Amino acid sequence: MSTLVVALAEIGDKTQLLSLLLAARYKKPLPIIAGILIATLANHALAGALGAWIRSLLPPDALRWIVGGSLLAIAAWTLRPDKLKGDVRESSRYGVFALTCVVFFLAEMGDKTQIATIALAAKYDALMLVVIGTTLGMMIANVPVVFLGSAASHRIPFRAVRIIAALLFAVLGAAALLGVAA
Repeated sequence: MSTLVVALAEIGDKTQLLSLLLAARYKKPLPIIAGILIATLANHALAGALGAWIRSLLPPDALRWIVGGSLLAIAAWTLRPDKLKGDVRESSRYGVFALTCVVFFLAEMGDKTQIATIALAAKYDALMLVVIGTTLGMMIANVPVVFLGSAASHRIPFRAVRIIAALLFAVLGAAALLGVAA
């Protein structure tokens, strides 16, 4: 579930646009992919730990309403396309891998996929699987972009994918609010 949710939510997200920008600018797919992986693992491990901590603090009924409401909010947020602002420059001192790690980690802060990771970790009592799943979802969405670059990005029906992702978040949110275990 974590993989599917994040892979769909990532389509057209600012971090996917960042992957495209890095790939087009530096044409070094392997260090970029490695940087995305390390940054995502670190970011989602922290987000997952926060979600697990929240789960430990709250009674199940309160948690159900918070997670359900959060997932519904993410569903609405998913319908809004992201824009990437600013320029990314390589530091000759650290290289493309380090640059990717830093900018990707920072771009993920407060992003819908990070919030989704928090909500999923709060909902499911399987922190490691949530982090692995959300990281895998990020890689499924970003690795093809790095390899295919801008050529394939024009063929992706971003609006349709955003609608499918929003529906998936809405179903998860409604299931959480109704107390349906998934």
